Amino acid sequence: MLDSKQSQYPPLPLVRTWVWMMIESDNPDIREKGKSNLIATFGSLAKANDYVANQLASNK
Repeated sequence: MLDSKQSQYPPLPLVRTWVWMMIESDNPDIREKGKSNLIATFGSLAKANDYVANQLASNK
């Protein structure tokens, strides 16, 4: 059963795409869009990081 808090977040591949956009893109507009998507969804980059880490740990 999915945790109700986890189910409100987008799927991990989408979140990882936003992280890639923020870190790897050469385009400043794409970097900002990735960052703003993460903050809008999770409230902070730290919470987004925690979500990704927890998802990766639970998929092992």
